[in-house]
Amino acid sequence: MYDASDYVVGVVLPKTESLREFTKFVEEHSQTTDKSLAGTLMSTLTTMKFDGFRTMHEHVIEMTNILQQDLSLLE
Repeated sequence: MYDASDYVVGVVLPKTESLREFTKFVEEHSQTTDKSLAGTLMSTLTTMKFDGFRTMHEHVIEMTNILQQDLSLLE
């Protein structure tokens, strides 16, 4: 039985001869994703403005949560 997900996985993941090559491929692409996510989080953090609809405490908590997500990428 043919499954469409088999085609998608085959297109996204390259054919490799060893586990070492596959691991290297995954590490390279995950670093790109981490850099992209870090850029998005920093952009969100630097463009956030207090809108007055919430309390200042909620605004600071939201900014702290974004900062924690960004710092967790460094670990």
